[in-house]
Amino acid sequence: MADKDPIVTHVYTADPSAHVFKGKLYIYPSHDRESDIPFNDNGDHFDMNDYHVFSMEEVGGPVTDHGVVLKTADVPWVSKQLWAPDAAEKDGKYYLYFPARDKEGIFRIGVASGDDPAGPFKPEPEAIKGSFSIDPATFVDDDGQAYLYFGGIWGGQLQCWATGEFNKDGFKTMEAQEGPALAPKVGKLNDDMKSFASPPQDALILDENGEKLHSLDHDRRFFEAAWMHKYKGKYYFSYSTGDTHFLCYATGDSPLGPFTYGGRILEPVIGWTTHHSIAEFKGKWYLFYHDSSLSKGVTHLRCVKIREIVYDEQGKISLADAQAKLE
Repeated sequence: MADKDPIVTHVYTADPSAHVFKGKLYIYPSHDRESDIPFNDNGDHFDMNDYHVFSMEEVGGPVTDHGVVLKTADVPWVSKQLWAPDAAEKDGKYYLYFPARDKEGIFRIGVASGDDPAGPFKPEPEAIKGSFSIDPATFVDDDGQAYLYFGGIWGGQLQCWATGEFNKDGFKTMEAQEGPALAPKVGKLNDDMKSFASPPQDALILDENGEKLHSLDHDRRFFEAAWMHKYKGKYYFSYSTGDTHFLCYATGDSPLGPFTYGGRILEPVIGWTTHHSIAEFKGKWYLFYHDSSLSKGVTHLRCVKIREIVYDEQGKISLADAQAKLE
């Protein structure tokens, strides 16, 4: 596998969440499939219905497909659309977090658990109480406290929860047109990893002056694809700007935020969406992301790729190959 090649080509994969478990690199992506559903802003054409887990012992080495570990039919509350998942480990147990539409068409977040990072995973019969929207991302801090980040605008329905309750009028504007940008959500998880310890709150992203990013600041404001990692004691919240297709990051002193905008990690890729994760493996840091190169640009048929990233003395992130060109 050469740099920037898809890690697998026998299935379409997207939205990769990467973690190191038991000395191996595990990737938890969504699974794209062919669909005749026309493209629309609600994302109905992203008609995924199961999850595979992939693992590798070396970046660039052989990739093992562990097969289907969870599917729509397994989850009683789900009607359709198993979108971007994530995974976590605590006390020897593994947890798979996933968004899906419930029977009323509202996105919720569910959780399934298992004894092995490669699955299979047994889902809870109900969605996590107090959950909504899409793109769950888990982070377990050094003290063992776990957090769940989530949210996505447009088809992800975050704009429908501005009042704390679902309001379908949010589909009329899709996102804020004035004032502060919509913020992603973060909530502490209980020790069971299956419920919130407190109601989710805004994970605020601020500009260099300490002000909330504006809703019309499309190059920097949050759209979807939350991710959290920690580097040298600093919390890095990264995300996609969605309609401008940048992967950006912001830093803070607490996993709950606020976070100050830090810069871009990745420029737009082939295809409409961009979604990622960041993980350290064997002493190097990597960006996991997707594009639509495998399907020649078909928006909803994507492939996962990997690129190395580096940090400068100020903790700013850049792609390793881009940094090398400057040296």
